[in-house]
Amino acid sequence: MFIPLHDKNTLKYIKVQYVTISLIVINIAVWLITGPIATEEFANATLLGFGYIPALVFDYAQLDPSLIVVPDGFTFITYSFLHGDFMHLAMNMLFLWVFGDNVEDALGHFRFLMFYFACAAAGALAHGLLDPASEAPLIGASGAISGVVAAYFLLHPKVRVWVLVFFRIPLPLPAAIPLAFWIGQQFFMLVVDPGSGVSWSAHVGGIVAGLVLVVVLRRRGVPLFDRTIVTPRAVEHKVASAVVLPQPVPETHKPPTPWGRPTV
Repeated sequence: MFIPLHDKNTLKYIKVQYVTISLIVINIAVWLITGPIATEEFANATLLGFGYIPALVFDYAQLDPSLIVVPDGFTFITYSFLHGDFMHLAMNMLFLWVFGDNVEDALGHFRFLMFYFACAAAGALAHGLLDPASEAPLIGASGAISGVVAAYFLLHPKVRVWVLVFFRIPLPLPAAIPLAFWIGQQFFMLVVDPGSGVSWSAHVGGIVAGLVLVVVLRRRGVPLFDRTIVTPRAVEHKVASAVVLPQPVPETHKPPTPWGRPTV
């Protein structure tokens, strides 16, 4: 288990990651409204009205009309803004803060927002397909965050990321090491503990969506795996041949030495 702390990965195309920042602010605001300052009745109504409930989406159950806030299809997105407790929120937002800015940089603001929502929807869909009759609301940004982590893994595996290993040991590691471990853990847990209170299927759905979508949505010219854009050899040769080097001065034109004889 690791916690990401910081990466030294400067932005190349955008000045400010305002979509990432806005998502974090909205998630925190929603948690404050539906958590610490909300009544239990209001919090439960919010979970049922905005959470993703597979049984409703796949028509295995019906919700009391007084609790319906948005159509079932909207809950593929709205569920991702709800969190159960502070640690649930904090971990998701920390991952988004560390990795989201560079993914936003690689995709652009609007496409990153669409990417984020698509990964959230993919996570909800994977969760629902695994247990379509479930009446428990799915909440949390983990599906979307999993997509962001997967995208960062493809874009910047060589970048050094400071991580807190086992909650106590800070280490600077190439992103490929902790992220590959984290991604593998999600698939492993889905196999060995599918009935857990954590929706590993939502994580896996977000990961798969992130791996596919970052390839399609990244800016033209943005490389994968931290590769640099290599100048074609033909262009290099053309540039090199166009360079005029200074010619040596013929012996007869060299200035004389102080004694009047040419330098040999």
